[in-house]
Amino acid sequence: MSTSVRTATHGSTDPEAPLVVLLHGRGSHEHEIIGLAEHLPDGPAYVAVRAPIAEGSGYAWFANRGIGRPVATSLAETTTWFREWLDGIAPEGRPVVLVGFSGGAAFAGGLALQEPGRFAGVAVLHGTLPFDAGVPVEAGRLADLPVMVAQGDSDQVIPRELLDRTWHYLLEESGAPTVAHRDPGGHGITPAALHELASWVTARVPHA
Repeated sequence: MSTSVRTATHGSTDPEAPLVVLLHGRGSHEHEIIGLAEHLPDGPAYVAVRAPIAEGSGYAWFANRGIGRPVATSLAETTTWFREWLDGIAPEGRPVVLVGFSGGAAFAGGLALQEPGRFAGVAVLHGTLPFDAGVPVEAGRLADLPVMVAQGDSDQVIPRELLDRTWHYLLEESGAPTVAHRDPGGHGITPAALHELASWVTARVPHA
């Protein structure tokens, strides 16, 4: 696992501006997902982080024991690595919003479940929460944490059982005020989902 942190940035350079962290999918990298920031509201600082584990031509957030099923020890190691980096650039008091796609959605969800009070919002886009990976998922765990979940009915990448479990947990059990978007798309962010995401981010950083 790489101990260095590679990033791509967009938007505000004010060190006190709300920070939106973009987390790419498995096998991708920070330069792909930073493009999302061009479609999101002006004001925040956007930073896309490269996952620490090399995989193929890209990078991954954790070792898998199956698609959407993180190895608990690996997830614990990489979330610790991420939080150390985040604490260095976003001390207490700076709002932080996580936006994760696919494997990055599972990673974002894991961070939120471990420390829900740390974040101003978490978007879980076309991915699953990291169930059965050593992360607490009891009822009410995300109470008062704004969440967005987006899924495509034709997603053939993430197992349907995990997508359904994530949808049910966020809407029925987590306690989070959740904005839910579902459309006929597959494993990718559709224009409709992107529009919903932009509105949701705007609501998380109204003073930006």
